[in-house]
Amino acid sequence: MSGRGISYDDAGVNLDAARVLTEGLRDLVHGGTVGFAGTLPMPSMRDGVLVACTDGVGTKVLLARQLGDISGLGQDLVAMSVNDLVCTGATPLFFLDYLAVGRLDPGEATVIVGAIRQACLDSGCVLLGGETAEMPGLYREGHFDMAGFAVGAVERDGMLGPDRVVAGDVIIGIESSGIHSNGYSLVRVLVDQGAVAPDPSLLAPTRLYPKDIRALQAAGVTLHAVAHITGGGLPGNLPRALPDGLRPVLTRGSWPQSPAIAHVLAGGAVDDASAWDTFNMGLGMCLVVPPGAAGAALTLVAGSHRVGRVEAGPPGLAWED
Repeated sequence: MSGRGISYDDAGVNLDAARVLTEGLRDLVHGGTVGFAGTLPMPSMRDGVLVACTDGVGTKVLLARQLGDISGLGQDLVAMSVNDLVCTGATPLFFLDYLAVGRLDPGEATVIVGAIRQACLDSGCVLLGGETAEMPGLYREGHFDMAGFAVGAVERDGMLGPDRVVAGDVIIGIESSGIHSNGYSLVRVLVDQGAVAPDPSLLAPTRLYPKDIRALQAAGVTLHAVAHITGGGLPGNLPRALPDGLRPVLTRGSWPQSPAIAHVLAGGAVDDASAWDTFNMGLGMCLVVPPGAAGAALTLVAGSHRVGRVEAGPPGLAWED
């Protein structure tokens, strides 16, 4: 054979850019490594349970690209996993990220990973490592996808869940920062059709709740269960925190609407039932606590509201005035 052969770069993969990115990100991840993997010392535990979660950001990445602001996506990615994780009562230990791109842009990747690292720090865990994959042909140039993986630990006798919940418990709702990372396929259709203006509030990063749960635990506030309000909204997520035979009863008008969700719903293009089944409607997380703990929870957690109670009843979400 003569002449230059076909290279990886000819196929659309820039190894030099990948090496530059790897070197640039080295200081952003936790330093402990063995060969090809990150390491983290395990805390001393009596009867510890490891808890793991994985999630992505979904089609919010497309709207972020469309509006020219990807700066909040790293926090979104971390939040979607660690917010699930703390519902068990676990403390986040570490996080791993996976970024898949059509063509690697080291500057953009650094923005994303930098935001991931900061969100990990804000959540009390470390960014232990990750992977960036350049895959031309699978992703169009300018397109990318993200996934994240969080691992935490909790003592078995400290785990939260439906088995702790009893009739008469109080439901505390904690405000969301906006749409968070669910419902963006609908939001994008509304924006593309002109039913919703492309307002920057639509990209508000998902609120990180681990520090709120940690503050309650540190203060000795009794928690029975926690529900992260994601896809399916309150009707699809809050009942999951309760056992069979009990149902949540929410009080209408007991919490404020977030500006981003109000913006999406203002034009009337989304019917009421679809809105409640798609968006968090202003509450990103709900706590189920005994009545005696409600006051302390409301004092310790910013943006929290007493929004309902638990009663005996058939499955599903009930309402009262």
